[in-house]
Amino acid sequence: METLAGMAGNPERCAPSIHIAGSKGKGSVTAMLAAMLTAAGFRAARYMSPHVTDIRERICLGDSFFGEEVYCAAGDELRHITEMLLPAAANAQTAALFDSASGCEPTFWELLTLLFFLCAKHGNCDVMVVETGMGGRLDSTNVLDPLVSVITMIELEHTSFLGSTIAAVAGEKAGIIKQDRPLILAKQKEEALDVFRKKAEEKNSRFFYFPEIADLSCIKVSPQGTDFTLSLKKPLSSSPLDLSIPLPGKVQAENAAIAVAALETAFPQIFAANSGEDVIRRGLKNLNIPARFEKIAEIKTAGRGICQPFIIDGAHTPESLALCVETFCSLYGEGGVLIFGCAADKDASAMAKEAYSRFEKIIITTPGTFKISNPSLVYKVFACCAVNDGSDREKTVLVENTFEAVRLAMDFAALNGLPVLGTGSFYLVSEIRKMV
Repeated sequence: METLAGMAGNPERCAPSIHIAGSKGKGSVTAMLAAMLTAAGFRAARYMSPHVTDIRERICLGDSFFGEEVYCAAGDELRHITEMLLPAAANAQTAALFDSASGCEPTFWELLTLLFFLCAKHGNCDVMVVETGMGGRLDSTNVLDPLVSVITMIELEHTSFLGSTIAAVAGEKAGIIKQDRPLILAKQKEEALDVFRKKAEEKNSRFFYFPEIADLSCIKVSPQGTDFTLSLKKPLSSSPLDLSIPLPGKVQAENAAIAVAALETAFPQIFAANSGEDVIRRGLKNLNIPARFEKIAEIKTAGRGICQPFIIDGAHTPESLALCVETFCSLYGEGGVLIFGCAADKDASAMAKEAYSRFEKIIITTPGTFKISNPSLVYKVFACCAVNDGSDREKTVLVENTFEAVRLAMDFAALNGLPVLGTGSFYLVSEIRKMV
């Protein structure tokens, strides 16, 4: 990635940056930071993944797409670079840069990341807010030297790449901590916290740990979003802020607090000008993130004269799913309809334990085709829950065709007056969003 960036004239240096890693919440924090920076008048380039309906969602100006001319100019430059790497065009210089004997060829993710940096350059951006793809230490985004690094909650994920323990995963995420650059860290399990404290000390990084720097109170969650009061402790701002975000869930209040702390750390001048509170409120109020507890439809219930919501959420780890299900049931009651699908590398068993007892009907389906999945195995995992708690075996069904699964869920919900939740994978909710 360093070589690719060098060939492009190092566009990752075109503007200051904020770099975000973590197992869950990193996309929300990235979007919140970009929204607040936009409210402050910055041209903020935003890099997130995956996309839900349009690949340009990954490479944005604030929460809007760049102009077509920016994507085209960046794409032309990227094409020129990749053509230099083709065997027919390769010369001694490029051969030395990319040793094909070692399999060192640019990946899709590396080229997409370079495209983002080129868009930020051609779009004359003032700042870049960048989410890692996987891990951190070896992620293609880690060519950045950010104003501040942010690490959200750590869970076991991508264990074949990142390691099979919390400490190992944390070690990979800690790779984004840079020399003499501050770190904003979400609440962590003790084994992860130890890793981050040690790395921050090694890098002489100012260490801002969420439980030590922030207080959240008066949290109120509704279908319209979340209201809460945030107090940041010195050396950050200490005045309480009454804030609202259009995303339901206590965890989103925590994500917003982390984003606010990162904003003040990276851009203290916003707060020195006494405009910080207004920037935060306007930015968070206008937040728009697809597939984060998003209501995509209302289902008319047969003969009842009421409508029930159809919610999608990209939760794909046991803890993020537990938080999503808890929010869903607290707002709409127990016993709704669940459409679930996950990639083969996810912990389906742990997620089944979190979700099974909370729904009246569970429909297992295919989470798109981008990643390998095994819906039959996921179905068996959920079916085992019926054996363990003595519930009706017909509660869980396997419908591998996602369109048919969505139609079954909506028909069942309409007939029985129930809300619907689609979750388990961003790739699944992307498919659902296209159909509903």
